[in-house]
Amino acid sequence: MIKSKKTAIVNTNVFDGNSVLGIKTVLFEDGKIVKIFDFTPQQSETIDVFFPNNTEIIDGTGTTLLPGLIDAHVHTSEDSLADALKFGITTELEMQGGMTKKGREMQIKDWSNVADVRSSGMALTAPGGHPDELIPKEEGIPSFILKKMEKMTEQEKQDFISSFAERNKEEGVKLDVTTIEGAVQFVNRQMENGADYFKIMIEEGTVMNAPGLPMIKPDVLKAAVDEAHRLGKIAIAHVLTAEAAKTAIEVGVDGLAHLFIDRPSWTPDLIKSIAEKGIFVTPCLVLNSSIIGNSACHIAQDERVEPKLNQDWKMTMCSCFNTFPSGNMEDNYNNVKDLHDAGVDILVGTDVSVPMAHLGGLAHGVSVHHEMQLLVQAGLTPIEALRSATSVTSKRFSLTDRGIIAEGMRADLLLVKGNPTENIADTLSIVGIWKQGKSCHK
Repeated sequence: MIKSKKTAIVNTNVFDGNSVLGIKTVLFEDGKIVKIFDFTPQQSETIDVFFPNNTEIIDGTGTTLLPGLIDAHVHTSEDSLADALKFGITTELEMQGGMTKKGREMQIKDWSNVADVRSSGMALTAPGGHPDELIPKEEGIPSFILKKMEKMTEQEKQDFISSFAERNKEEGVKLDVTTIEGAVQFVNRQMENGADYFKIMIEEGTVMNAPGLPMIKPDVLKAAVDEAHRLGKIAIAHVLTAEAAKTAIEVGVDGLAHLFIDRPSWTPDLIKSIAEKGIFVTPCLVLNSSIIGNSACHIAQDERVEPKLNQDWKMTMCSCFNTFPSGNMEDNYNNVKDLHDAGVDILVGTDVSVPMAHLGGLAHGVSVHHEMQLLVQAGLTPIEALRSATSVTSKRFSLTDRGIIAEGMRADLLLVKGNPTENIADTLSIVGIWKQGKSCHK
């Protein structure tokens, strides 16, 4: 736990992750919320008497206090976790990568200025399958890793290469994940590395402008999902089409890591099935918008955002995937609204990864705020969009210590000017960020 002094945010409008509590004072210390209570403006003259001498008092007049936000779909790194925290995202959920428990211990030494993270480890995909088509390589090494290494000292390069060598050594003999036996072993390997949940890829490639990608057969996927469940882990599926979502339901997943971008005539039956089986959906509308050909330059150029982005991320936000220009956002909005109206849990996620033009329209942290804006455009209320970035995600991923503002919970908090429960864009008007009670806002 990160030790912190006692802090009181006085007279702020509190959204607790589920509902609006109204004007309250929130007291937190040593990483946890201690007390939530009424403290009226008339009492302000006695603030120094009411609170202990060592309490930092923050006037919350005209602000709203939110739980720290959660991005339910990222591919991340230590630098990206730091970027996320600048925008009040206190937890990122990795959906393919090396931030399992073992990976976290290896890669992150100082947690004080980075978002918390959970990970699926590596997702189950066929050799040469998604996301290989998205990763440019030079001599077998992903170009974004080479770019990162350019900025390292010789010692950092050696340490980086050694960590990869150690990980590859631990991977041992290659598994044939196209077989049931190999896929089940693959699941166990991720869990041995400390994966927090499990992910499968169901991607034929058309939406990514790479039709004909190799895929794993449904019976193998089902065996992997069953094994994850046997080990007490939830299973999430990458899907971008209604047909892929149908397969995901058939193999028994707990959540969809994307929203299907199309809207065939049988979409109502698909939505009914998702709702009946209690499957959650992380739409990643920011991604689908980028796939259709829309950049997020207008978000990057917002005066509340621009100073927090480096040139690489500004370039990325002003670019887009543009792999499926025949799609349209109206279908996406209708799919989200119909899912929500059917009682399906909607989670906020972005699928942000690394700053590259062909992965454009996304950036760590800020894209969570953009996603909530798009959810409201799809027909959710601002409060429903905020729930999707806080309590709904914490519930579905069993993050029982965060996602709501309540006594005894982690003091992961975001203080913003205005009232995002009425105007969702106010989430970007950040005046304070705390992770486990430690101020992270600069």
